[in-house]
Amino acid sequence: MRILNLGVALLAAVTVAGCATGQGAGDYQRTETRRVMSVRLGVIEGVRAVKLEGTKSPVGTIGGAAVGGIAGSTVGGGKGSAIGAVVGAVVGGLAGAAAEEGLTRSQGVEITLKMDNGEMLAITQEDQGENFKPGERVRLLQDGRTTRVTR
Repeated sequence: MRILNLGVALLAAVTVAGCATGQGAGDYQRTETRRVMSVRLGVIEGVRAVKLEGTKSPVGTIGGAAVGGIAGSTVGGGKGSAIGAVVGAVVGGLAGAAAEEGLTRSQGVEITLKMDNGEMLAITQEDQGENFKPGERVRLLQDGRTTRVTR
């Protein structure tokens, strides 16, 4: 039962870590407030669905190693328990890292724009259901570090 509780806690931590930072047009970090962004106008030339890889932070690895180590330590006794803990920690760490990456993977959209000055640009951002369409006039917001396409 204790292992199940730790597994649920790991899953919750990984899920929260995945939700912490969005990459869509409407997602702003607190540090982006009160910062000037340049606005350029253009027309969408093309839209293509892409996959954004998940996060690979220590959260999944450490959580999985902890759960695996505890689970492995219940196998055998004495040296067998210690070996089981080490093997469980390694396997759990690998599984936790893979789970975090899979759980935080998201759908994205690559938007190709023809700017008013004739320049062609492509921007990839998280797909948040904006349903951009070719021929649609949009705004490109840039601040030197972040670029996003909005209506």
